[in-house]
Amino acid sequence: MTKSAVGVILAVVLAAASYTTASPPGAVYIDPLLYNVVGANYTKWRNSSAIGFNPTDTAPPFIQVFDRSFLDITGPSATIRKIASNPGFAFAHEAPIYVQDLNLVIFASNDGGALAYSGWYNNSVVSMINMTEVDMALASTTGDVNIQVQTLNLSDNVQMVNGATGPYKGDLLFVTSGRALLPPSIVRVNPSPPYNTTVILDNFLGRQFNSLNDIKILPGTDIMFFTDPTYGWLNGSVLNQCYHHRYTDLIRPLDRSELSLTSLCIRMALHSLPMAKTAFVTDTGVLGALFGTNQTFPATIYQFDVDPTTQSFMNRRVFAYIDSGAPDGIQLDTKGNVYSGCGDGIEVWNSEGTLIGKFFLNSTTAELIFTKSGLVILEETAMYLTNIQAHGMTLAAW
Repeated sequence: MTKSAVGVILAVVLAAASYTTASPPGAVYIDPLLYNVVGANYTKWRNSSAIGFNPTDTAPPFIQVFDRSFLDITGPSATIRKIASNPGFAFAHEAPIYVQDLNLVIFASNDGGALAYSGWYNNSVVSMINMTEVDMALASTTGDVNIQVQTLNLSDNVQMVNGATGPYKGDLLFVTSGRALLPPSIVRVNPSPPYNTTVILDNFLGRQFNSLNDIKILPGTDIMFFTDPTYGWLNGSVLNQCYHHRYTDLIRPLDRSELSLTSLCIRMALHSLPMAKTAFVTDTGVLGALFGTNQTFPATIYQFDVDPTTQSFMNRRVFAYIDSGAPDGIQLDTKGNVYSGCGDGIEVWNSEGTLIGKFFLNSTTAELIFTKSGLVILEETAMYLTNIQAHGMTLAAW
C-alpha cells in the first residue's frame, strides 16, 4: 500500500471516529496535514488549478470537510441536490438575488462562453426560480428535481446582466456589461410584474464604463460600490476599475493601485459591524479570458478596511488564495464565514481566512445565494441547493 493511499484511509477513518454524530450524509473528511508531503510516487498531481482537490476520488457532488467548524455551517443533515438543469444552455451563471417576500431567486445566464448564446447580437437572459416549488418537489423525493425556471421579460435597456444585489428599497439592482453600442449601466428593477426598469447610472462624467460587473450596498447607507473590469470587451460584447457612488452624489473611483491590474472579474462582499466595515474583493486574474490561463496571476480574495469618512478601501491584505480555478461570486454568513464560487464548487473560509470546507461539484461555479431553504448554487447549466443551517448576511439584516 502506498503512502498516499494510507493517507486517504487515515483521513476517512479519523474523521469517522471524530464526527459520526454530527456529520451530514455522504460528507468526506480530509486532514490537510496528511498531504503536506505526498512524495514522488503520488499519482494525483494537479497540473491545472481547474481540477479540484479530491484525494478520496469521491463522486461529486459531496460535502468536503477540512475542519470540524465546517459542521457548524452544514448541520447534521445537509445534502447537495440538483434543483434545475439545462445541459445545452448556461442559464444559471450570474447575478443571483433572493427576494424573500416572494421566495424567489432571480439570476442571469452567462454573458460569454460557449453555452451562453450571448454576445454582440444577443442579450443574456434573466430568469427566476420559485423556491416554494423547489421545497415541495424536494420533499416528495430523495433525489434531484428539475424545476422549470421562468424568463423575465425586461426592458431593452437591461443588456448583459452580470451582477446584482438587493432587494434595495423593494427593488432589485442590476449592473449590466452593455452590449454592442448600448452602454453599461446600473438598473433598478421592480421584482414583480410588469418588472418596471429605471436606469440610474450609465456614465462617469460623460465617460462610458467598460463593462460593469458587480455591485454591493454599504450596510446602513445608500452608498453603492460597483466594479468595472474589461471582461465584456474580452468576451466580444463591448481598464479595471472600482467605484463608489452615493445615490444622491457623484460617483468617485477608488484607488486602482489597491486592486490587481490582472483582475478580470472583481466581485465584492461587504461586512458591517458596529465599529468596523470590511470589504472582500475577489480577483480572477489567473483565468486570462481570451489570453488563456496564467497560473502565476492572482486567484485571490483580498480584504480591505472601508474608511468611515471617504468610503475608500484601505489596508489591502490577502484573505485567501484559491486552489482550484479562481474566486468569483462571494457571500458572507452571519458568523463571518466567507463563501466563494471557485473552479471546483463553493469553497468556505472562516473569518481568519482558513479553508474549512467545500460544497464540491468538481466544476466551475460562479455564483451562490442564501435563501430560507439553504444555499442555492449556480453552476452554469444547473442549479443546486444545499440545505445548510448557516444563514446569509443580507441587506435586510443590515
